[in-house]
Amino acid sequence: MPSKEEKEKRKAILQQLKIKAKAEFNDSLPISLASFKALFDYLDSELEVNGCNHTNSITLKFLNESNFDNVQEIIDWLEKNGGYCDCEILANVEEKFE
Repeated sequence: MPSKEEKEKRKAILQQLKIKAKAEFNDSLPISLASFKALFDYLDSELEVNGCNHTNSITLKFLNESNFDNVQEIIDWLEKNGGYCDCEILANVEEKFE
């Protein structure tokens, strides 16, 4: 059984790994956290009214209306993180920010 000191050391290492993973995640973002929050809010309200047609059309509309110049990079990032359609973006990607 590990000693108290060993347990504390392991706990500190895990905390450092979590901090590093969060920093790497944030560094990988193709748009700001505020922009993602706006996207998630937009999807939430649009999907509530219109439902999901299993495409990313609502997301594309938001990105184009927001004049992002890296739309394909954002879409690729969303897909890499489990968001292949609007409802998956809201369900799978948004949870990564929590």
